[in-house]
Amino acid sequence: MLPCYQTVQGYGEHELIIQKSRFIAHIQRVETEEKAQEFIQEIKKRHKDATHNCSAYLIGENNHIQKANDDGEPSGTAGVPILEVLKKKELKDTVVVVTRYFGGIKLGAGGLIRAYGKATSEGIFSTGVVERKLMKIIRTSIDYTFLGKVENELRSSSYQIKDIHYVDNVQIETYININSIQVFTDWITDLTNGQGEMEEIGEVYLETLLSKNNEG
Repeated sequence: MLPCYQTVQGYGEHELIIQKSRFIAHIQRVETEEKAQEFIQEIKKRHKDATHNCSAYLIGENNHIQKANDDGEPSGTAGVPILEVLKKKELKDTVVVVTRYFGGIKLGAGGLIRAYGKATSEGIFSTGVVERKLMKIIRTSIDYTFLGKVENELRSSSYQIKDIHYVDNVQIETYININSIQVFTDWITDLTNGQGEMEEIGEVYLETLLSKNNEG
């Protein structure tokens, strides 16, 4: 599993007009090629009267699944520009379908490449990009006498508490970056005079919505 990567927040849609043609970008996060194809077919069905429904997707930790489809546009002028935007933005597990309703003015190969690239970039920006970080969940078991001190220190730190269970002792579950586990355990050991017991109970990706500086 990758320690950190970027993908789109979820489903998004964005429309723009270029030389009287309507370009509608449809964006979705997917984790399998089957889901990507299902999404493409869904958009094609929704816009079956469109002139073109061009698409591309990148899937997998190492982008080992890559596909681009021009759907009737001149070869290399639609699907590849969409795919190149995904690569430039370093997105993973993302599918894009750009629907075009022809407006009567031919754009030429260069114009098409720019149009499909622009529609994809604006669509992704409108949808939102998230950074997913792999975090370990560490359960810290402490005596109730340490609760106030440890909880206050945790809440004023950069660590994020997942849950607190009040049983025979107190069990605090915390999200910890995989590179910070030793630092965290040493810190808790100091706070509890060596009486805190810690164990790893799972891992999960946490998502952070990135700012608009990803536009372009």
